[in-house]
Amino acid sequence: MKKKILVLAQLPVAGLTALKENFEVIYPESSFYFSDAEVQEHLAVADGVLSVFTKPFKADLLKLAPNVKIVSNYGVGYNNIDVEYATSNGIAVCNTPGAVTEPTAEMAMGLMIALMRRICETDRKLRNPSGLKWGMMENLGSSLWGKTLGIVGMGRIGRAITRRAVASGMNVIYYNRTKPALGAEESDAQWVPFETLLELSDIVSLSCPLTDETFHLMSDTQMQKMKTGAYLINTARGPVVDEQALVKNLLNGKLGGAGLDVFEDEPKITPALFEFDNVVLTPHNATGTIDSRIMMAQEASESIIRFFNGRKDIPIVNAVIWK
Repeated sequence: MKKKILVLAQLPVAGLTALKENFEVIYPESSFYFSDAEVQEHLAVADGVLSVFTKPFKADLLKLAPNVKIVSNYGVGYNNIDVEYATSNGIAVCNTPGAVTEPTAEMAMGLMIALMRRICETDRKLRNPSGLKWGMMENLGSSLWGKTLGIVGMGRIGRAITRRAVASGMNVIYYNRTKPALGAEESDAQWVPFETLLELSDIVSLSCPLTDETFHLMSDTQMQKMKTGAYLINTARGPVVDEQALVKNLLNGKLGGAGLDVFEDEPKITPALFEFDNVVLTPHNATGTIDSRIMMAQEASESIIRFFNGRKDIPIVNAVIWK
């Protein structure tokens, strides 16, 4: 009898083909998500779960899943899952780092360009007949060419941003807890201490995971160490930035602007952020392309297939269970 895999949302079916070939897939046909009652019912018989980053999957649900051996999360972030509980019960937790890399890097660069070249601001004002003054010395932005980009977190996404930044004529410095071996395309990037990165960067781009150590990594204290007029880009996780401190440093002119794809209390956004022309906001949409959504489903499915085939070459986030 085939093992049962519970898919918690209506993910693109084109990405689930291999999963359906190998397992009995429990899929929400009538609505985007299963109801709470349906989730509880299906967890009782499921052997694996394909979870989604938009839905919490904590210990209260895992306790209802006596047969579940793997939770494969649709997304690179996995703070929606109680990893500690899963680990203590020998349940593998995986994410999808490969599929999200390039689209997230595209979003980071898009936010930089839109912010520094004032694309969103001038677009809004052009739609108002009296909202914008034309002129050679009006509506001036700032070029990316020749600027120093400081990347916090040189993982897959940080490297993909680096390649794009170098191609745009930027100087790249980065901070990572460890110094990764960079490929030829990223080899011009220079590691510096975190405080040095803040002092030297014209743009700080965050691509680090959310952990206890990175919660409010960008606080008022850190923002004060940045160059006056520097820009902050966040495509990591919202709580990496203290939003109240961000508002303060936008109001006092310390920061030149911010591009944010993630927020502290999604989907709620600090209201003051809507008032700034020099802030570009997107709805946690860095991976929001049909291509990446299909690839994420394929990657999450492949982890489940490999796991039940006894393979360990999967993007597991709690590898300690192998011991």
